[in-house]
Amino acid sequence: MIRIVIAEDQGMLLGAMQSLLNMEEDFEVVGIARNGEEAVKLVIELQPDICIMDIEMPIQTGLDAAEALLDNDCKIIILTTFARPGYFERARKAGVRGYLLKDSPIEELIASIRIIMEGRRIYAPELVDFVYEDDSENPLTNREIQVLELVAEGKKTKEVAEELYLSQGTVRNYISTILEKLKVGNRIEAIARFKEKGWNK
Repeated sequence: MIRIVIAEDQGMLLGAMQSLLNMEEDFEVVGIARNGEEAVKLVIELQPDICIMDIEMPIQTGLDAAEALLDNDCKIIILTTFARPGYFERARKAGVRGYLLKDSPIEELIASIRIIMEGRRIYAPELVDFVYEDDSENPLTNREIQVLELVAEGKKTKEVAEELYLSQGTVRNYISTILEKLKVGNRIEAIARFKEKGWNK
């Protein structure tokens, strides 16, 4: 039996999901929560196999709850109306196993639960396409690559500026642009992403 907790602040949707999932012979909804805080408590207390979580909930969002449950064995599925890249990226970092949109048919959710129980991950295709659009091509200019390569060699802003005959302010602007283009938070992540994509060849 696959034991499920549902966290959703819209009462009608919560009731409908509970009824539909309980109709499956191998599913049992063991708990329902109206916010992320309740969801975290229920998952810790009941140790379900799956927790289906909305994002926009009061007190604590679904993403906050997923991050709080990162070390728990429960597999988190985010079910939301929001196809935002920032949300999706945060969900992936929180170890979320599924990210589905609410306008998907219930059959898709049921199938996804079974697939996730087999150890796989399920992400809404339209969201993945949206997030990783044109992700295979190197977005950096030749000058930005030069700056990043010198940073990767361990050179400080001043040293990079001297080597490329630029002002330190210009180098800092280049680095800000590089971080934005590579969708990362710092220089180390930028270097790692650049190498990971094979753009340094």
